[in-house]
Amino acid sequence: MTQAAIAIQNLCKTYQGGKRALDGVTFDVPRGQIFGLLGPNGAGKSTLINILAGLVNKTSGSATIWGFDIDAHPRNAKASIGIVNQEILFDPFFSPLEALEIQAGLYGIPKGERRSMELLRAVHLEDKANAYARTLSGGMKRRLMVAKAMVHAPPVLVLDEPTAGVDVELRQQLWAYVQQLNARGVTVVLTTHYLEEAEALCDRIAIINHGTLIANKPTRELVGMAQEKVVEVTVDCDIAAVPDNACFQKIELKGERTLVITYRKDQANAGEVLGAVQAAGLGIVDVSTREADLEDVFLNLTRAA
Repeated sequence: MTQAAIAIQNLCKTYQGGKRALDGVTFDVPRGQIFGLLGPNGAGKSTLINILAGLVNKTSGSATIWGFDIDAHPRNAKASIGIVNQEILFDPFFSPLEALEIQAGLYGIPKGERRSMELLRAVHLEDKANAYARTLSGGMKRRLMVAKAMVHAPPVLVLDEPTAGVDVELRQQLWAYVQQLNARGVTVVLTTHYLEEAEALCDRIAIINHGTLIANKPTRELVGMAQEKVVEVTVDCDIAAVPDNACFQKIELKGERTLVITYRKDQANAGEVLGAVQAAGLGIVDVSTREADLEDVFLNLTRAA
């Protein structure tokens, strides 16, 4: 069980016309984790997911899911993964219960072993079991897609932008269910543009940009890469001229008495910054700080790339 849930080695994809969507991507998704796969639009995330799903043929490289190579053992690889696509895909003429029963049938699950109502209860759709799927709200349709992805109880679940267009309450319910699945041993791969979600949920995060892997670290370690820190200082008089000091990376005036100062933690500390403000003849009334977060790291890495 030490083998990776997903192992990707030197994966490349070049589309007809020369568009290179993936360029030698290599990383492992450890078993039992919630793994974030982040990147700007067009970075190659969906191409990678579609290769794992068997919907896109890779140009070169290899990928295994739960130990099964996607080329040598495609049936076992597909049986080991459930994928919730970014686009909402459903048959409007079937009820949620019928949709899950059909999906289970496609995976060859005998009628007595299907868990359709259990899954609908888990995603809070039990009361909509027999309604037409076309009458469901957008958030309900997304939760139905999660249930469909889990009908064959795969050990790996891939969520591609699962909370796009979902309201706050439904988003919290969805994440609560995903965390329950993870607690039961399901490995979760998540792509999202809500970086605060990724920071709160993911054990490890990989970032792809222009088809290339530019980061792959535990979430805390990745956030710790950010060296910039912001301090807001309110002083006791109107500021006639913004002070300057070598320890300031950037300084801005906010209102008449507040300075917003950015400094690098590897070059200065808060004491030096506040000392520089006082040395300019300004008395400090109030101080607040903001630590860098995943969004800062993400922007710095993707801009540099």
